[in-house]
Amino acid sequence: MTSSPFSRRGFLQSTALASLASSLPAAQAATANLPTTTAPVTDTVLRWLDGQAPARFEGATFGVPWPRGQLRSAAQALDFKLANQPLQSWPLAYWPDGSLKWTAHALAGGVPAGALKLETGKPAAGGLTVRQTAAQIVVTAGDLVWTVPTRGEALIAEATRAGRVTLKNLRLVALRQDGVDPELDGKVDRQSFTSRVTAVTVEQQGPVRAVLKLDGTHSGNGRDWLPFSVRLYFYTGAESVRIVHTFVWDGDPAKDFIAGLGVTAQVTMTNATHDRHVRFSGEGVGVWGEAVRPVTGLRRDPGQPYKDAQVAGQALPPLAGMAKAVQDGLKWIPEWSDFSLSQANADGFTLSKRTQPGQAWIAANGGSRSKGLVYAGGASGGVALGFKDFWQRAPVRLDVRGAASELADVTAWLYSPSAPAMDMRSYRSPGDMDTHEKQIEGLNITYEDYEPGWDSSVGVARTSELQLWVLAATPSHQAFSDMAEQVANPARPVLAPQRLHAAGVFGDWDPVDTRTPARQLIEERLAVQLDQYVREVEQHRWYGFWNYGDVMHTYDVDRHMWRYDIGGYAWDNSELSTDLWLWMSYLRTGRADVFKLAEAMTRHTGEVDVYHLGELKGFGTRHGVQHWSDSSKQPRISNAAYRRIYFYLTADERCGDLIRELLDSDADIAKVDISRKLARTAAPPETPGLPGVGFGTTWGSWIAAWLTEWERTGDARLRNKLVNGMQSIGDMKRRWFAGGAPYDARTGKFAGPGDSVSISHLNGVFGVIEISSELLTLVDVPAYRRAWLEYCRYYNAPKNEVAALLGKDPGGRSLTDTCSRMTAYAAFQEKDRALALRAWREFFASRALRGGGVARRVGGVDVMRPLTEQPSISTNDSAQWGLAGIQNLALIGDSLDEAAHAAGLVRP
Repeated sequence: MTSSPFSRRGFLQSTALASLASSLPAAQAATANLPTTTAPVTDTVLRWLDGQAPARFEGATFGVPWPRGQLRSAAQALDFKLANQPLQSWPLAYWPDGSLKWTAHALAGGVPAGALKLETGKPAAGGLTVRQTAAQIVVTAGDLVWTVPTRGEALIAEATRAGRVTLKNLRLVALRQDGVDPELDGKVDRQSFTSRVTAVTVEQQGPVRAVLKLDGTHSGNGRDWLPFSVRLYFYTGAESVRIVHTFVWDGDPAKDFIAGLGVTAQVTMTNATHDRHVRFSGEGVGVWGEAVRPVTGLRRDPGQPYKDAQVAGQALPPLAGMAKAVQDGLKWIPEWSDFSLSQANADGFTLSKRTQPGQAWIAANGGSRSKGLVYAGGASGGVALGFKDFWQRAPVRLDVRGAASELADVTAWLYSPSAPAMDMRSYRSPGDMDTHEKQIEGLNITYEDYEPGWDSSVGVARTSELQLWVLAATPSHQAFSDMAEQVANPARPVLAPQRLHAAGVFGDWDPVDTRTPARQLIEERLAVQLDQYVREVEQHRWYGFWNYGDVMHTYDVDRHMWRYDIGGYAWDNSELSTDLWLWMSYLRTGRADVFKLAEAMTRHTGEVDVYHLGELKGFGTRHGVQHWSDSSKQPRISNAAYRRIYFYLTADERCGDLIRELLDSDADIAKVDISRKLARTAAPPETPGLPGVGFGTTWGSWIAAWLTEWERTGDARLRNKLVNGMQSIGDMKRRWFAGGAPYDARTGKFAGPGDSVSISHLNGVFGVIEISSELLTLVDVPAYRRAWLEYCRYYNAPKNEVAALLGKDPGGRSLTDTCSRMTAYAAFQEKDRALALRAWREFFASRALRGGGVARRVGGVDVMRPLTEQPSISTNDSAQWGLAGIQNLALIGDSLDEAAHAAGLVRP
């Protein structure tokens, strides 16, 4: 058992603060020419993401940004209150001057009364406690006591409610199959595995929130595999524990087929079977609820009070008041012991039950989409277990086993044993393209960079979010429905775009503004594109265990389908900053549907599209038919710029893990050839011992992780790597136009004269524009500032101007409309209105504002189901045009009307 630096009272400890303090003199020296303060904010009022207060609230954590210089000490992070609700606060990130940039706040369970206004002052008392010994950790929240062993199979050994042991032996389970499911005949063997916890870390303990991190493997049959990391989140005022479950796939794709992956717990069943109940969430607010031994629907009526009590989940009145014929006949009513809700796909579930193993299953009900919550227990208490994105992650299943016995099992199957076993093999046969020549031909026709052996799934991960309740009684249908809503759509306090923007975080953006016709035109177009992607997830069923959260790359208008089966046109895998587009769009709109789309993408792309162990750890996979099938492995996909906004908005620890995994990935760049086959002749120059690294696609993908960690901890080593890279680029003869150079991972410096010119349209489309904009407000590196402004001014410049700067126009420039935001940045920084008008002309060249992207309805026999399509839609274009629109509005919005009138887009 270990304790993290955040464990004591949930606040940063002296080691982290000392690290920050040691870096401040250097940091302040590097920001001497930058503004030291931003206008303070006076009101911090939160709202609920979905627009209204939830019926049930189990606690939540959120981040709040502060203008530079407003909160001068870490101690000020502790002095907050909210709506007379217990609140726990701690520092999350710092400005270079040591003032607080982000604070994190844990709000207790129980729906707050009144406005969600965050104010300075002493919060209401919490009361959550954590007691540690070598053998176990005990967390107490009100009358709930959770016991977590530090070793062994169980994640939670037991949980008591008001002294009654209600839950036992919460464990992880996995099923392995030695082959794919036979298509017609044949057989396969299955093996079962259970969790083996090897380490427990108390990451945070405070009066409102405690976080325990459990690491281990799935163990059994002489084997340990499928490493996991599980976090348990406890909140005062809550009746539940939140579980964030991550596992890494480390099997042999040719031999290991996961036939089931789940979380299971035992429930003590002490009531008579007619007072034991099972609940499943159905469609919408619907609930299916029955007793283990039902007394409704009998040939002999027991009386309405008995039926009403059982339907409500309450203990029956004394049986002496029941008609004797019914009393005597109760023993003949079957006891239903096993129940199962199986969501085979995103469009349908079935519900069945049986009396005991070995007997037939009876169909009970069915529907389209369940919210993913199950309960088993009795009038004296029970357990509810569910998980987020239930039907979206299908095939999934919820089980109750042994409800008629003394200990029932409740299991949430994150991957259902009812489904075909998980197949992690490549979709391609290695013999298809066994020579370089064939691979080049294939790349030219399918846009897929394929090479045998570089399409492995080993090392990808998946994170799931569960909620586990220990209840004092069977919940009513209404209460259970409210719980299911909390599982499917966790209540989340958020800040309005105006308050986020006032803090000066995340670079160049502003809240939605439609006050002029030109702004309204662009805002409407931005909204149309967001609407289309929200719609596409549903109408093209982008669901499934490994797929949910990603979107496709390019549309095939002839088939009215996205190109799901055509090489590099299939799954997007963060290509050209789709994640960043969605998060920047959320910041400025506050739209709940955009937040949820971006959140699902963050949970997917940071886990599934990135390797978390082995020689490819820290690298992501380029877009392809499978999320790991393209042989091009690159840092631009694992890019922390795509995760950090979610991290700061939510203080999500797993997202923080993903960012920290990347801190030293630059040291591995020499081990992996990250260049695509057709681009290898244009790879950055290298020297003996120093690999060639591109400024935009590679270095620009690393710096977001370093920046985030420096903000979080004040780590001077990472600040120095940032500054060294910036300075060495600025010192080169061709500066940013060199494109790349030999790179020393020990220092973060580029080497060589940088006297050649290499321009690629990809250099600016993987977050480096946005991160550079932030960096240049945090560290003052004049040489880099000049280099970046030069690149921004000239990338889209007329050929003669480029030739005057570089000696000739080397070509390689494209994406004029989306790179207009670089022109806009230079115009804003240099206060050049003529350059701003040029930026708008570049932006207006996009077809998006001149009839492109118009949606149409398609139905009948041409499609599987009616849909709304944009015939020319491309995720590359959507993401980059959206980011350009957002940044241009923020930087040069004051010249928009003039430019739009001149272009004929709006009337004067």
